[in-house]
Amino acid sequence: MGLILDSSVVIDAERRGETVERLIERIIHSTGDQEAALSTVGLTEIVHGIYRSSTPQIRSHREEFLNELLADLTIYPYTQETALLAGTLDGEQQARGVTIPFADLLIGATALLLGYSILTINPRHFRLIPGLSVVEL
Repeated sequence: MGLILDSSVVIDAERRGETVERLIERIIHSTGDQEAALSTVGLTEIVHGIYRSSTPQIRSHREEFLNELLADLTIYPYTQETALLAGTLDGEQQARGVTIPFADLLIGATALLLGYSILTINPRHFRLIPGLSVVEL
């Protein structure tokens, strides 16, 4: 078992001034000792935030935080298998009138294929994905 970290968890920790070490300790304390990882889609969201920083100092701090995080976590890719699952989930859910934001759909599909849970601060959209275990931090 493991956890895919939603970008909301990483962004919140960085904004609160936590170190990566403290973030990982908090995750272990809340969820137990299991692998914590990122999806490439979540990584894209985090990098997007770096380049939207309002000052060079904030951007530099966010880059440092991300570099430290990348040294400590596995990054799982978005694969053909993930795309097939995400497309199936999206089509099935939309046929029922349920729309899942695209990035959350892709991150959730990554976690499902791995048999992992999603760790998030904002569980609303992830709870729309059938079969996905969602853990709120």
